[in-house]
Amino acid sequence: MNFTVEQHGFTLLRGALEHQNVERILAALGPVAGAGRRGLLAHPEVSALACSQHLLCHVRPHLPMEPVPVRALYFDKSPDANWLVPWHQDLTLAVREHAKAHGFGPWSTKEGVPHVQPPVQLLEQMLAVRLHLDDADADNGALRVLPGSHRAGRLSPVRIQELRASQPEQLCVAAAGDALLMRPLLLHASSRSASTRHRRVLHLEYAAFALPPGLHWHEAS
Repeated sequence: MNFTVEQHGFTLLRGALEHQNVERILAALGPVAGAGRRGLLAHPEVSALACSQHLLCHVRPHLPMEPVPVRALYFDKSPDANWLVPWHQDLTLAVREHAKAHGFGPWSTKEGVPHVQPPVQLLEQMLAVRLHLDDADADNGALRVLPGSHRAGRLSPVRIQELRASQPEQLCVAAAGDALLMRPLLLHASSRSASTRHRRVLHLEYAAFALPPGLHWHEAS
């Protein structure tokens, strides 16, 4: 089945990165990588990739205005750093400072960085690109998604359970170099790895809107 961003909330691009590009990213991230790292748009190799026309040409069709990369994260699920992620939506933006803005809230802090939930209408103008740096499957904690759940808005825990019970999930099996494009509001989860293999992912987030006065992206220039 062909999944689309508009209808299902995600799509998989096979071979988005060639093997040599995957190896270059892994080599560049080696000195700074851990089980999980935030704030990687400041890294020259990551910034160049996020701003490349090669990626932007896949992002533009799904956003109403010119996309801007606003966040980059790195995840390495391995035998030494193994975790599960429960069903959730990506609801927060990383910003530089706390400021009042209509419709923004609640606030939280992650690793010393302020995060805030924006209005749903703004989350709908974002797209994440998960670049697989290793093969990902059921054994090593590939992403699981609930197709179409991005159209239900911000979901309560009860509503999440209702949706989980009413429709099947989809396992996003991917090869190294594949890219998963997904809406932040798409329900997603991942299991602990049962493998000795790494499951490394570079997660890029793009936005097609400007923040209100007083708020600034934590990473974007």
